[in-house]
Amino acid sequence: MNEVTTVTDAAVVKPVPTLPDAQKVTEVKHYTDRLFSFRCTRPASLRFRSGEFVMIGLMGDNGKPLLRAYSIASPSWDEELEFYSIKVPDGPLTSKLQHIKPGDEVILRPKPVGTLVHDALLPGKRIWFFATGTGFAPFASLLREPQTYEDYDEVIITHTCRTAGELTYGRDIIEGLKDDELLNEVIGDGFWKKIKYYPTTTREDSPKMGRITDLINSGDAFKDLEVEPICPKNDRAMICGNLAFNLELKEMLENFGLVEGANSDPQTYVVEKAFLD
Repeated sequence: MNEVTTVTDAAVVKPVPTLPDAQKVTEVKHYTDRLFSFRCTRPASLRFRSGEFVMIGLMGDNGKPLLRAYSIASPSWDEELEFYSIKVPDGPLTSKLQHIKPGDEVILRPKPVGTLVHDALLPGKRIWFFATGTGFAPFASLLREPQTYEDYDEVIITHTCRTAGELTYGRDIIEGLKDDELLNEVIGDGFWKKIKYYPTTTREDSPKMGRITDLINSGDAFKDLEVEPICPKNDRAMICGNLAFNLELKEMLENFGLVEGANSDPQTYVVEKAFLD
């Protein structure tokens, strides 16, 4: 926590914690009774790498900040910040956060961190983004980051949710890439040849049913995507989802020969451990 020390002529008094920055909400979208996204102003001093997260929230009834880790869903070049959130009826933060509207304020502690960044991976030819639920958020940032397409020949994003409605946010992001002037300008006509999107559901009928881990184990995912199985020479991966998913996929990737990396030790896959959907 940053602290400010107040100095007087008599003595140095006890440090006073600095409050998080207040940012104005500019847009709110509700997708289901469990999921919503919002955008807010961005502090002029905030610099982050696409895929990182910050602490955001609201002031509590006791006058103290109520903060939680949220991936920044907007890319590093965006003038605003975007976040994707679950709604928890009895959640200390999300029970209140889900009711925000444009013009309201949220608070933000501008210290971006995280492992789902390009710097934590060794160079490769193909990158996999594996997400469940709101774990799509950091990939919403990375999918709109030009470096992703400059670094890799192919980008595969898998998103597994319970129902088709819960896939809406991710699908909107993917479809929006078509109209992203920056990406099309940087990458050119070959842009769409680089992306493969693989959404699946587990509880409601959809074009593709099943957990992505089961679909990989059966080989169906590779067949559907028309790609070769994962190999450490060509493939890199990022994981963001619930705990069971993270652990299962970690084991699977390591069976394929991938090695977990970090900012200080780039390897062939990374997983976000700071929060769970």
